[in-house]
Amino acid sequence: MEHTGSGDPARTLALLWRTQERTSRKGKPDLSVDRIVQAGIAIADTDGLKALSMRRVAESLGVGTMSLYTYVPGKGELIDVMVDTVQQATGRAEAGGWREHLAYVARENLALHRRHPWLLQVAPSRTVLGPQVAAKYDFELRGLEGIGLSDVEMDSVLNLVLGHVQNSARGLTAAALTEKETGLTDQQWWDAAAPVLMTVFDPARYPVAARVGGAVGEAHQSAYSPEHSFEFGLEMILDGVAKLISARRVG
Repeated sequence: MEHTGSGDPARTLALLWRTQERTSRKGKPDLSVDRIVQAGIAIADTDGLKALSMRRVAESLGVGTMSLYTYVPGKGELIDVMVDTVQQATGRAEAGGWREHLAYVARENLALHRRHPWLLQVAPSRTVLGPQVAAKYDFELRGLEGIGLSDVEMDSVLNLVLGHVQNSARGLTAAALTEKETGLTDQQWWDAAAPVLMTVFDPARYPVAARVGGAVGEAHQSAYSPEHSFEFGLEMILDGVAKLISARRVG
């Protein structure tokens, strides 16, 4: 697990806001912070964050490792800029009322994690103080403006939704990885396991588990559906936020 904010704060901020952008030296490959960051994102998207190193980035760009340090001080700073950069692709469309807005934000963030699963390998120990993160946070909060919540409550509601997104993204990522590594879909795995299970499982001994498990399997064709859990959990969260808003208005 990597951590945001592990690099030098001043140098990281300079990179995030491009306040000290260096130009390539004559006769050298056309390097830039943007090219280095995009190369890092491509590596992480393909092979995960464990595969990311300054040496691997340099190799992908066809340059010597030391040449990268003219632009990016190290891996810690690089990861922060990578995290900030990918936030730019998140949608910024207006989505009606607060409930529609939060649902839109949740689905956009889930799509972001599906495009870049390595984000789940970065512990957000410290906020990435970059322009894309700031723009995304501002947009996500604006949909909660003027509905009766305090500023702290607005932030808390947003973090509750984003926490649910991250948990759902872990489930989706794990399901995809399991299928890839085992070569079996959930249905294929169940088809192989079910005949054996029926010889040892006694429905009379576990009646509730048998009934509920059977209903779930019939509904999802699997013992667990990350997609269903995401939508169900999101609706429960939005119902809870609705009650909070109603309480604030009555009070």
